[in-house]
Amino acid sequence: MWSEIVAIYTQSKKKRDINRFTEWVARPPAAIVVYALAKTPITPNQVTFLSAIVAAVAGALFALFPGSYLWLVVAALVYEFSFVLDCADGQLARLRKIASPLGHMLDFLMDELKAMLIFACVTVRLWQETGDERLMVVGLFGLFCLAAGLTLTSFTRRPEYGAKPPTEDGQPAEVGGRRGPVGMVLGGLEWAARIVVHYPQYIWICALVDRMDIYFWAYAGVNALYLLKTLAAILLRLGRFAPRTP
Repeated sequence: MWSEIVAIYTQSKKKRDINRFTEWVARPPAAIVVYALAKTPITPNQVTFLSAIVAAVAGALFALFPGSYLWLVVAALVYEFSFVLDCADGQLARLRKIASPLGHMLDFLMDELKAMLIFACVTVRLWQETGDERLMVVGLFGLFCLAAGLTLTSFTRRPEYGAKPPTEDGQPAEVGGRRGPVGMVLGGLEWAARIVVHYPQYIWICALVDRMDIYFWAYAGVNALYLLKTLAAILLRLGRFAPRTP
């Protein structure tokens, strides 16, 4: 059994994963899920939808039990199981050799919907715990930035915009690294931003130390910066004045 699970993990994981947490923490238990589902009629897309349902349960637990440390930790654990399922859908597709661009798009869509749901539920939790209505305003602004970021990401990944085809793992085409001192600084900032954006790797830590406000402010801030950065890039590319005609 365990040798089969190890083989599934090796065969189904991505050649280059998004981060070490996903590769070494989430994908091993996802391989167990894939082992259980490999010989069933359950499809990768159904696992994707199941992951979203489990995430919705986690969101409800975040929002409905403010002030309860126990339920906060339970909510985080339920969400992490949702993320394991999120890894399992792609692994199951790759194992069966049926991975498709449409499946990648569905996975991306569900990931963003889950991100908006969890952020909204944490916003409600913090507001109920503190009574500070300003948190609701920040939460609404953060949700707008997150939703707008999804739209802008979809736009900039279109071939009409000049985007290169995604990699075989369904990830955006890689770009070259930045050079020089300024490039190193910007690269470091982008690396830190990617950690914040990929909240499954740290939201459980915030729950364990009972500091969901850290996730709240960091996630809202990074999405606001991403919105400004992407809008500026689109404006510089498509908003220039037309050249003068002779």
